[in-house]
Amino acid sequence: MIKGQTILITGGTGSWGQKLTEVLLEQNPAEIRILSRNEYAQITMQRDFGHDARLRFVIGDIRDDRAVEEACRGVDVIFHLAALKHVPVCEDQPDEAFKTNVIGTQNIIRAAIRMQVAKVIDVSTDKAVDPINVYGMTKALGEKMMIRANGLSESTRFVCIRGGNVLGTSGSVVPLFRRQIDEGKSPTITDKGMTRFFLTRTEAIHLLLKAAEAAVGGETFVMKMKACKMTDLASVMLEQAGRPAQDYKVTGIRPGEKLHEVLISPFEAPRTYKVDEQYYVILPQEPDKSLTDLYSGLPRVTFSEYRSDSAVMNRSAIAQFLRAGGFIH
Repeated sequence: MIKGQTILITGGTGSWGQKLTEVLLEQNPAEIRILSRNEYAQITMQRDFGHDARLRFVIGDIRDDRAVEEACRGVDVIFHLAALKHVPVCEDQPDEAFKTNVIGTQNIIRAAIRMQVAKVIDVSTDKAVDPINVYGMTKALGEKMMIRANGLSESTRFVCIRGGNVLGTSGSVVPLFRRQIDEGKSPTITDKGMTRFFLTRTEAIHLLLKAAEAAVGGETFVMKMKACKMTDLASVMLEQAGRPAQDYKVTGIRPGEKLHEVLISPFEAPRTYKVDEQYYVILPQEPDKSLTDLYSGLPRVTFSEYRSDSAVMNRSAIAQFLRAGGFIH
């Protein structure tokens, strides 16, 4: 569905956006528009991609409805990645998080409908499930708005995907641990019992493309993800650097932080289906006929909740996972 199409990626200069751009270019789109407000990041990305003529860089903020509408003109598919994501930043400045993650998402929805974009794929997070922090709350609102938007237009379809922590993205914990270890410091962990979901950038992009291709609108796609204890993650990285496994520092849980993350809540599990060995799909509370026809023949999930502490990797599996991501040798 990408060949010959015009694609818009919001927040496209970020780690997800750059990897997505790389993969989409292999599928011969007519044009990929990169919408972001960071001029320097756009220039750097343009140079990294060798000034590919299919790439068009658009300076703009998703908070600006006119800029968003202009960026959406003539677009076939939108991948909505732009967001304020850092939990402490959002806790400290909730008004700014709301402007970007809620008002910005509303601008995307309205512009997509007005410009008759065929499909919008919204990238959400496990923190949107039973949220306790501002980031999760704003992303949960974004999900609700996206799913509801399917009832506002007959020509534009909206779908959400949920991911965990993506290895190597800006602000993620693995590069932080790597830097702390390289500087001779102890990796900082906020709580010894904490667990998190992880996926590689390649896995994240596959989830995006799966949703783009398969969705009919109104679903939320969730990838089966690996999870681990943060202490085990730090220990593996320390041992790989020749340091004692317990040489990490516990700093105390931060405002807005959960001990464990949830990808599918008990409220959602009864309407969640197993698509295949890699994906689940959550249907809205009142799915339309196209959704029920497509998914009702699939098996429902047997779990009551999908949590990061339900099945964690051992240290050997963590090492293999990090090695596959290129973070250890």
